[in-house]
Amino acid sequence: MAESTTHTLEVPGCVVRYDVRQAEASTAPTLLMIGSPMEAGGFASLAERFRDRTVVTYDPRGVGRSRRTDGAGESTPDQHADDLHRLIDALGGGPVDIFASSGGAVNALALVARHPESGQVRTLVAHEPPAIQVLPDRERALAAVADIRRTYERDGFGPAMVKFIAITSLRGEVPADFADRPVQDPGAFGLPAEDDGSRDDALFGQNLTTCTHYEHDFDALRGASTRIVIGVGAESEETMAYRAGVAVAERLGVKPVIFPSHHGGFLDGEFGVKGDPDAFAVTLRQVLAE
Repeated sequence: MAESTTHTLEVPGCVVRYDVRQAEASTAPTLLMIGSPMEAGGFASLAERFRDRTVVTYDPRGVGRSRRTDGAGESTPDQHADDLHRLIDALGGGPVDIFASSGGAVNALALVARHPESGQVRTLVAHEPPAIQVLPDRERALAAVADIRRTYERDGFGPAMVKFIAITSLRGEVPADFADRPVQDPGAFGLPAEDDGSRDDALFGQNLTTCTHYEHDFDALRGASTRIVIGVGAESEETMAYRAGVAVAERLGVKPVIFPSHHGGFLDGEFGVKGDPDAFAVTLRQVLAE
């Protein structure tokens, strides 16, 4: 497989940069791997395990190399969906297969719902979308996310990340007093305790609230031509993203597919997170081939 080539795409309010790993002999649809706010580099290990087909990765708007030109502070799933729609057009119009992780899964579901009959997406594998609007404890979960955003605005990155780690690692429903619990010392997690004054973090400043609060159009998703697969991690059971994935699958009338490892099971040390990318890639291949 050839080395990846980097391209630019002008979309409203942003210049998006994406990478193409071309497999000339492949007849399979292009495989688009997306996250949010995770950038293209997070899929390096997984892409290496799909050297037999063309793989495209990208940096979402406002993240990494994709610089915003509109000066806006937040990015919405609908904006990301429009960017993806334009990106697929730039790749030839599809159909593509998509593996979408976390916030990228929310954005990909928004893409399919907004363009249900476009034929752009053959199969979407949405892995652990944090779609907390569908949770039975949605009000408490939304309140906890809103508290993380307030903490970020008030105290900066370190304290907000401590609360984010707490909510994403929690197993089971969110307790009523979760947002009121004291913040642990960021230094104990190797995080900065001092506030550097910046408020443009891709997770906390741009995407956290809009992603988790997004209300999906399940009627459009159920009627779409795209085959939608919801994935959850074998080691993620009862975490918020796992529970949201299961709830989305129920709303779509499909059974969630269990993937090896955890929320970042496809990672091989990227961002300091170790999953099981070999086994993860095997399961993804099986799902895409069905």
